[in-house]
Amino acid sequence: MNKQDQMTMQEAERKMESLREVFQVVRLVDGEMLMDREKRINAGDLSETCQCYSFWKKDKECENCSSLLALKEQTQKIKFEFLDLQVFQVISRYVEIDGRPYVMEMIQNLDESIQIDQEGYDKLISKLSGYNEKLYTDVMTGIYNRRFFEEKIKNMEDEAGIAVIDLDDFKLHNDTYGHSAGDAALITTANIIKKYIRKTDILIRYGGDEFLLILPSIKKHIFEDKLKLIREKIHDAVVPKYEKMQLSVSIGGAVFREGNIEDAIASADRQMYIAKNYKNMVVTEWDENGKKKEENSASEKLKQQILIVDDSEINREILKEILKEDYRILEAANGEECLEQLERSGTGISLVLLDIVMPEMDGFEVLAAMNQNHWIEDIPVIMISSEDSDSYIRRAYEMGVSDYISRPFDAKIVYQRVLNMIKLYAKQRRLIRLVTRQIYEKERNNRMLIGILSQIVEFRNGESGLHVIHINLITQLLLEQLVKKTGKYQLSWEDRLLSATASALHDIGKIGIDEKILNKPGKLTKEEFEIMKTHAGKGGQIVKETFTNLGDEEYEKIVYEVARHHHEKWNGKGYPDGLSRKQIPLCARIMAASDVFDAVM
Repeated sequence: MNKQDQMTMQEAERKMESLREVFQVVRLVDGEMLMDREKRINAGDLSETCQCYSFWKKDKECENCSSLLALKEQTQKIKFEFLDLQVFQVISRYVEIDGRPYVMEMIQNLDESIQIDQEGYDKLISKLSGYNEKLYTDVMTGIYNRRFFEEKIKNMEDEAGIAVIDLDDFKLHNDTYGHSAGDAALITTANIIKKYIRKTDILIRYGGDEFLLILPSIKKHIFEDKLKLIREKIHDAVVPKYEKMQLSVSIGGAVFREGNIEDAIASADRQMYIAKNYKNMVVTEWDENGKKKEENSASEKLKQQILIVDDSEINREILKEILKEDYRILEAANGEECLEQLERSGTGISLVLLDIVMPEMDGFEVLAAMNQNHWIEDIPVIMISSEDSDSYIRRAYEMGVSDYISRPFDAKIVYQRVLNMIKLYAKQRRLIRLVTRQIYEKERNNRMLIGILSQIVEFRNGESGLHVIHINLITQLLLEQLVKKTGKYQLSWEDRLLSATASALHDIGKIGIDEKILNKPGKLTKEEFEIMKTHAGKGGQIVKETFTNLGDEEYEKIVYEVARHHHEKWNGKGYPDGLSRKQIPLCARIMAASDVFDAVM
């Protein structure tokens, strides 16, 4: 029996109140009475009828009484009862209330109003029954999460190959196709990696678009071949529903032998940054000077790519001659070929040299398409044209070009401007990576703050410390299913994570409730219950006063809505504001459902 099954009568009544939102009948059966009745029946005394006879329309003791079995085994039992043409689900859960044994019975009519089939119901029960295991699982991808690394892997001592795998152009995928496409890209990447690693290998979602792969007891050359294979398979993959999306990953590898595994991860991360400059690349720490020993020319593979777009073959050859020594050159004879190259390679192209006057699709049309697909934000464009009028140059800059060079040009000037622009964008990418990591650290710190505050509330309220964890996990599960089952809600992975994190602070307002009321044994008086209800409003006020200084309005909004509105009801009879139906913020509705599920399980 868990500590959460030990409660006061007041706590039991609150739990039953929540459960009545889901079940038609919720009641307590006295355990001593159950055992005494069994003794009398065994002795042939049938003078006292069972309290549930009238409900089931039976005239004798049930041969498979789930409540009696739950009492004897001090556990939970689930069974199905048939009455006429109706099917009922019965959950009997053993609890101790004020030190005495009881069975809490929850009964639900499984009719057409239940919008889930038996298979779906079984899956849901299975998930909820094992949600403690979900503590270390990333909800979206199904692989291990950062918490697993921090608590289970951080102190490992076994030799292993360490790889940091970063999904290229993740921001670009989100901007071009939407957040659902970004989620699909992450899921596809995770599934491919899982397919090509051993059962003993460990795959962790380490950051938003970053994976950590740990391969214990693996030889260096096998490790390198494995990383190459993963890169190739991801590059060849087709993302479901987003066939035009081209996936690629940048992978850094290192070997951990002794000491602190985080040092090996840092080394793999540095190699990944080298690979990131070129995209779709594997770089390991044992490569000489950081260069990858690919099957083809290593130096050629590591060169950054420049796309030259000009309908004149002579012009393309001149520019190619200037740049080919230090860059890989791609060519396009018109605007349509240019867009095809961009769609195929994404930010694998480091820079575009673009002519204005071209047949079929001119340079301005290319720029319009690049803006529409958000490519211009990540791929710099230098215009090279004989058109040097102020209107042309002004229009080019307005459409996002980074530089403008008029023909005839000096070869050295072209080379230097290309070099400067590529360096500038490389610095910007590194800055974005740095900011992303800072954001992740901020999120981690926010989760720590929320965890501390929520634990304080639970400690003060005398509840189980696992409750917060359970609420967080169940909220993630419900949000995941909501996104999968309906297209009504466009919730990104970040949105779902934010809501799940915020759910832990739903009862923060109880800090402002007198402990005599908060932990009173037995039923609250009407006046005391009215005071208890004020915790929702107090919670909203605490969030307003505490989270304003964080400078994150969206985060503050969600935490506020959860804290203030988690006791609103669909029928408008909740508190504190009497909101009904869709007036209740979605995050508060999901959190309230999570609370009920935790009470059931």
